[in-house]
Amino acid sequence: STLDRSSAASDVYKRQEYFSSYAEVQSVRLMKDRKTGKRKGYGFIEVVAKDVDSVIEKTNDSTFQERTLKVRPAKEKVEHA
Repeated sequence: STLDRSSAASDVYKRQEYFSSYAEVQSVRLMKDRKTGKRKGYGFIEVVAKDVDSVIEKTNDSTFQERTLKVRPAKEKVEHA
């Protein structure tokens, strides 16, 4: 529905805005369950930063919308042949 899409866009925007105070945000992807369409509770934030470790240190265990964030570097995606 339109409400779901605007709510999802708002969720992405809020996270982008939050992380923008620490680094330039390149993209935000919030993961959903394919069957139910409900959020899984995690996502990927791509940032442009000289010191990514500093961004992780500042945002990990911080509180965002009454939830404690766990921020870790993403694992490299392995291509399967």
